[in-house]
Amino acid sequence: MKHIGNLVKPKGSTHSKKRVGRGEGSGYGGTSGKGHKGQKSRSGATINIGFEGGQMPIHRRLPKFGFHNKFSTKYAVVNLAQIQQLIDENKLDAKKIDKESLLAIGVLNKKSMPLKVLGDGEITSSATITADKFSSTAKEKIEKAGGAVNLNG
Repeated sequence: MKHIGNLVKPKGSTHSKKRVGRGEGSGYGGTSGKGHKGQKSRSGATINIGFEGGQMPIHRRLPKFGFHNKFSTKYAVVNLAQIQQLIDENKLDAKKIDKESLLAIGVLNKKSMPLKVLGDGEITSSATITADKFSSTAKEKIEKAGGAVNLNG
């Protein structure tokens, strides 16, 4: 029976510490496994990651590219195909579709993001949709189906 007093470590789980600088017979005498001379053989030597001995480092040699506009507005996006599917499944009321109703059924998950309706897919129901922004194709398809488009703000 195992007790805390008679537990034994598995064989090979521990290794004896490497004792450097204890004579040539130990195998780690003289240079203590650090080779001969050079910055890395000195005590207290630390070299920054990416340092290439004074040569221009690769992260500075390569060209920078791209641009990220930190002032851009990120929208929560819904397609017309999604809206039509939800109307067909009786999860949405076609008379009043807005951000709150989409949040309630779990289509959107961030209250703070403005809503944008995109025109991917078809809509057959005459739905009244209220959103912060509409793509031109979405607006066209909604009005063609007999629905109405309301802009927030």
